[in-house]
Amino acid sequence: MNPSAEFNAATGLMLVLMDTGPWVALVDRSEERHKKCVEWLRDFKGNILSSEAVLTEVLYLLNFSPRAQSAAIDFVLNEAIMLVPSSLESLKRVKKLMDKYKDIPMDYADATLVSIAEDLSITHVVSFDAKDFGIYRISSKQPFVVLPR
Repeated sequence: MNPSAEFNAATGLMLVLMDTGPWVALVDRSEERHKKCVEWLRDFKGNILSSEAVLTEVLYLLNFSPRAQSAAIDFVLNEAIMLVPSSLESLKRVKKLMDKYKDIPMDYADATLVSIAEDLSITHVVSFDAKDFGIYRISSKQPFVVLPR
């Protein structure tokens, strides 16, 4: 595996992308995989990136509790998860990805993560969606490594 695809060259730390499910599970103790996600985060050494689209899904799924939504936002405010902003170029790429994977179908949040992965050469994604992320490819070639295992 290409080390540059796994680590931030400036810091030497691993880079991963955070999908919706594990982020919700980190906040919501009633989630079945809460403990597994908390243990993964406790042991993880690196930088976690995500998108505003993923944050929007997280907040929607936590709409039963303003406190839980606030906790999810705190992951960003406390820099535990860094949001990668969209650009016109990334939005064009997201649209192409959604068209390419329309038979799955690929949702907008997943497409933003794949676009970020391509832009920053990230191969690891923290997701419960191993099926779809097992199909998606980074720059049409590289498969994702889905965490937590």
